[in-house]
Amino acid sequence: MITTVKDTQKYAQFLQTHPETSFMQGPEWAKVKDDNWQNEVIISEDEAGNIRGSLSVLIRKVPMFPCTMMYAPRGPVCDVDDKETFAELIEGAKQIAKKHNCYVLKLDPDVESENEAFTQMVRSMGFRLKNASKNFEGIQPRFVFRLDIKDKTEDEVMEVFHSKTRYNIRLAVRKGVTVRLGTREDLKTFHDIMVVTGTRDEFVVRTLGYFEKMYDCLGSEFVRLYLAEHEGKVIAGTLAIYYGNKVWYLYGASANEARNVMPNYLLQWEMIRWAIEKKCDIYDFRGVSGDLDESNPLYGLYRFKKGFNGKFTEFIGEMDYVFSPFWYVVVEKGEKIYRELRRRLYLLRGQK
Repeated sequence: MITTVKDTQKYAQFLQTHPETSFMQGPEWAKVKDDNWQNEVIISEDEAGNIRGSLSVLIRKVPMFPCTMMYAPRGPVCDVDDKETFAELIEGAKQIAKKHNCYVLKLDPDVESENEAFTQMVRSMGFRLKNASKNFEGIQPRFVFRLDIKDKTEDEVMEVFHSKTRYNIRLAVRKGVTVRLGTREDLKTFHDIMVVTGTRDEFVVRTLGYFEKMYDCLGSEFVRLYLAEHEGKVIAGTLAIYYGNKVWYLYGASANEARNVMPNYLLQWEMIRWAIEKKCDIYDFRGVSGDLDESNPLYGLYRFKKGFNGKFTEFIGEMDYVFSPFWYVVVEKGEKIYRELRRRLYLLRGQK
């Protein structure tokens, strides 16, 4: 049976206890998005009224075009091998698409690329799977590191790290680096360092208002700001999100100074400790490049995260269910050009 959310408490409990949950599928994350986005939730229930799957979709008007797009980040939340439930959720999305004049439904589910049965299932349903991107071309990262921490102590988790990673964590402590939890007021300091990082590493940085809204919508129960200090100065920071059975490392920033005292290693360890404290199954380091050539400028990020000995995970990637083939071609090409122009303009402003 397809329905919308009637019992919010039952829905919240489902999200918090399902092993395939994601913070991006929660109602809190939908509130983070700006006023250009609408949110609708589709629920699949069994005959007894128990929730067996959900799909939270974000809908926004496409600028300059007479249509909208629908996106379900890391959705759905269900047993992805349960074809009946998955198909029921997609059927609900089709109904919403008619209501909002959507040209496409975009998914990037929490499904590993090696799941060939799922790939065959979604292809048979009419989904288009996009070509594998090696870097960060998708909306969500296709490649991540995930650390299994289920039922493990801090010592047991630390033991699996590469010896150099353990050394750098301890080095940061010996060099006088301390980590504290930041407040909402500290987001300005974090954002300032994010701008420095974005200019150095050539990526677009979210506004301070975005981080403040995230902090407000998720609340201290689900989001933490970590700040690393050295000699009385904040030199690095991270944002982590706890939801269900996972903690995600979402954003990180570091100043150009004092990088040799290894604050980023200590910050990662403190976030992992939080995940262990919350009895999570997984600590997710989020995105890395899938291009493992050492000449790749992003290889350093891969090497850093690899040192914590998590599982190098490739997801199935983005998949589109197209409602209007004409607008799909027109809008997809236009969006690609727009994103690249925005990135170049941002970098030019940062160099002034």
